[in-house]
Amino acid sequence: MRSAIMVPITLSFAPLRYMKTAALLTAIFCLGVPLFAQDFGTSLSGGAASAPVDPVPDLQSAPMAGTREKWNNFVRETASPLTFGGGAFNATFSQVTNTDPQYGVTGVAYAERFAASIADIASQNFFGDFVVASVLHEDPRYYRKGTGHSFWSRVGYTVSRALVIRQDNGANTFNFDNVVGSALSTGFSNIYYPPPSRTGKAMAMHFGVDVADNGFVNLAPEFWPDFRDKVLRRHH
Repeated sequence: MRSAIMVPITLSFAPLRYMKTAALLTAIFCLGVPLFAQDFGTSLSGGAASAPVDPVPDLQSAPMAGTREKWNNFVRETASPLTFGGGAFNATFSQVTNTDPQYGVTGVAYAERFAASIADIASQNFFGDFVVASVLHEDPRYYRKGTGHSFWSRVGYTVSRALVIRQDNGANTFNFDNVVGSALSTGFSNIYYPPPSRTGKAMAMHFGVDVADNGFVNLAPEFWPDFRDKVLRRHH
């Protein structure tokens, strides 16, 4: 699944380029510690052998083989509330730090940032999850590794999906969906980004962060069911 949250960049203050990724990793760590502790406690009590395993779904039983299926997937994920939530998050972060796209810091600038972020997400979904995935027969959906595996092995698997994807036939291949889709989306953003954010350096950073960010964002669908079942339902 395409990233719904993309990291804004800056050309003037390098550490700001990585603040949002650091925030995401901090949140992941805070989530991972209790999950890891529960898994470790289970293993000490001898319960690990009976832990359920959520296998990666069998693509042969539910392939996304047609262009229509990929188009419908693109529409569903782009129309998702997560797209608008991600757009608001990106716009707010970019506004507070005055990072790319550099529209300024006025109320109008915030609206422009929000619209640009929605356009970035939609174009990434379109070029990667529909166009590239259709042409190269890649399956853009994310498949959980699931419980029954160690926390860090799941993290490694999830992040690796930035460069590895499954084909319609179930085989692994290089993730052209993410890499080529991010490149096309970066080029497309020059239509509406302001001139200071259309330089070669800005485009290179935009592309690189988008490719990497897709792997980190996949941590949400990988671990959210665990957090929901082990934390939210327990407290409820």
